[in-house]
Order: sequence, then C-alpha cells, then structure tokens
Amino acid sequence: MNVDQTLATFPSAGIGVNTAVYDANMNGPAIPGLLSHAGVKAMRYPGGSYADIYHWKTNTADGGVVAPNTDFDAFMATAKAADAQPIITADYGSGTPEEAADWVKYANVTKHYGVKYWEIGNEIPGNGEYGAAWETDLHASHSATTYANNLLQFASAMKAVDPTVKIGAVLCVPGSWPDGIVGPGDTADWNDTVLSIAGSKIDFVIVHYYPGGSSAADMLAKPQAQVPGMMSAVHSLVDKWAGSHARDVGIAITETNSTIDSDTSPAGLFAADDYLTLMENGAFNVDWWDMHNGTDCSKVTTVEGAQDYDDGGFLSSGAPCEPPVNTPFAPYYGIAMVSKLGSAGDRLVRANSSNPLLITHAVRRGNGDVNVMLINEDPNTSATVSLSYSGFSPCPVTPTVYSYAKNGTSVTKARTGSVTSQIVPPYAIAVVRLHR
Repeated sequence: MNVDQTLATFPSAGIGVNTAVYDANMNGPAIPGLLSHAGVKAMRYPGGSYADIYHWKTNTADGGVVAPNTDFDAFMATAKAADAQPIITADYGSGTPEEAADWVKYANVTKHYGVKYWEIGNEIPGNGEYGAAWETDLHASHSATTYANNLLQFASAMKAVDPTVKIGAVLCVPGSWPDGIVGPGDTADWNDTVLSIAGSKIDFVIVHYYPGGSSAADMLAKPQAQVPGMMSAVHSLVDKWAGSHARDVGIAITETNSTIDSDTSPAGLFAADDYLTLMENGAFNVDWWDMHNGTDCSKVTTVEGAQDYDDGGFLSSGAPCEPPVNTPFAPYYGIAMVSKLGSAGDRLVRANSSNPLLITHAVRRGNGDVNVMLINEDPNTSATVSLSYSGFSPCPVTPTVYSYAKNGTSVTKARTGSVTSQIVPPYAIAVVRLHR
C-alpha cells in the first residue's frame, strides 16, 4: 500500500443508514446504542419513496402507514442520542416549497436541531416520465426540466429560512436506466437537464446504488468494477454544469444495498467494500437501505450455512421467521468494520492486492498510524496476506486486529499475526491497526 497517495478524506457523515416512518422499531431504546456501536454517523429520514407522500406537520403519509413514535421529533431524539447527522428528504412528490421551508424553520429555527442536509425528493426519475412509475409525483409535468425548476424554488424557499442548509438534487446512476433517455419536453437526459438548470444552485447530488448481480460472487465484484467509473461520471457531470461552484458540490449515496443474500456473509462483505469504495471515490455520505426493512418470510434460504431471510435491513424486523427484533444481520457488522478502519478526518489511502478475491482498503490516521482492511471474498479458502508499505514503517509489534468472521455474531478484537503477515479466514473481514 502507498500511504502517501491520498484518495479522499474519511467524511464525518460517511457511515449512514436509512430510517422509515412505517418502522415501529426505528426509535426503540436499543437503537442509539446499536447505531453508535456500528459507527453510524448519519440517519436518513423519512424513508425512500415514503418521503414523497409524507407530510411532516401532520405526521401522515398519503395512502401509507405511519407507525407510532416515528414523527420528526422522535427521529431527532434518536439521531441526537446516536450522535448521527440527520439527512432529511423533503416531500417533492406531494408537497410544496413552502411545506419544506416550514420544516427547515421548525427544525433549525424553532428547535435548533441544526439539520444540514436536505434532499429534494427521492427517486424522482421513477415518476413515470420514462415509463416506470413507482415514485409519487403530483406535478402536472414529470419532466426533468420541471423537476429542476421546482428544485430551484425549493432551494430558494428553504435557504431563505436558513442559508446554511445544504440542498441536494436527485440524479440517476450514470450508465443505468434512465440515463441517456431524453424525456418528453426535454432536450437532454435527466442528469444533464437537471444540472444544466440547477447545478450552480445546489450543494450536493444524490445517487442510489443497487448493483445486484447474478450470484454472490458477481455482486461482490461490483463495487470494485463499477464504483470508480460511476463516481467519475458523476464528478464529470458536476464539473460540466456547476462551473466554479463544482468543487463545493458533494455526492451522497443515500440508498445502497447488496440485494443478494441480504442478511448473510456475502452482504456483510459487500457492505464494507461498498462504503469504502464509494468514499474513496468522493462520496461524503453512504446510507444502507434499511435499518429495519422486513420480510414476508417467503424467500428464506441457506447461504454458507446461515439462514437468509431476504430482509434488506441491517437489523432484524422481528418477522416470524427471523431472530428477535434488532438482532444484527451481516451488513451491520460489515458497516461496523468500516468504523474500525477509520473515522472523520482520516485519509483514505491507496491499497492494492494481487489476489482478486482479497479486497484491501487503508487509512492514514491523524497521528500517522495506519489501519488496513482485508476482505477475503473466497467462501472456502483462507487468505495468507503479505503486507508491504510505501511511505510508512510500522512498529514491529504484534498488531491489534479487529475481525468479523463468516456467520459471526460480533466483531472480535485480538493481537495476532505480524505487521507483514496476516491470515484472513474464508468470507471474513480483518482490520489491522499498525503504529509508527
């Protein structure tokens, strides 16, 4: 690894998770501790497509279910207790700029919550403009041009209340549907249209990343294969349309998930690599979908000796086929391992592996120490890893190693191996902490 080659700075809101107002367990007494233990520093609210039907003043969702104790103040109490930054999705689909501005006023003027990040709508390109319609959008026009012009109205109204808030615009994944399609009434595709109109007035852009795959192995390969190109394309779009303001426009991945083997070891490995690869390529926030997602128990399978419930949450929802509510699933531990690697202000640095099934990440801490993550994506064979360094000479004492093993139910800590050699079991993650 080359510890002098900085890729990015570990962001303060980098490790995030989605919450949803239909989740009766989202503000339970155990949640702040669980989130803190995993290193979660951001919480997105009020929940995916629900955001475009949710009205914060009345704590209601048009045609949807809002669980008890999930209103904005209850959410904020949990976020504060967990020391997590809130990321709020304003209701674009069925709301107004005035409603969003009132939310900002209540949050930051009345209650002094200091909510910094505000998305304008969820997955708005899914409003039917390109054929598929899952996202509520009650505007007469569903075009990218309409969204961009309305986005400017939202931003103006919200910043009039609190000029310090950061406003985010919804994009689609470059190279994936509906990128490249020009909708009726537009002269360019969604991303170019939105940014050509609003790029100079927004503070961040939003992409959701669900790579899927044909198998666990295919899914595990996606972050390394797709994320650098995807993020480079987003950076290029911002550079193209935001001009001198481009350096100030961030990228948030406010939804991501493996969608394959959701609750078992492959998803845990994916989560760790996914978060870190996205952050290395410039994401200031990555949010797992979801804290509790739930399952109908119709697709329970066995994956590498463990039950997978097809539940996209990182904590059990307590469905009849599942372990007790709030039992952590593998992605929870994968995300916790990210927090063992680094924290806000650390430098994410270059790390490489000659083994395609051994994924590596590294940080340089503020005190000069180096932490290395080793992810063994081979389900059957341990990886014997030889470590070498450029720009760093580790103290030759037995290092502290944090580990998450296949089908594990905790992150363990031990002194093991050496500064030049480590053994990582099959489907396991290790974080090796090295001192100068």
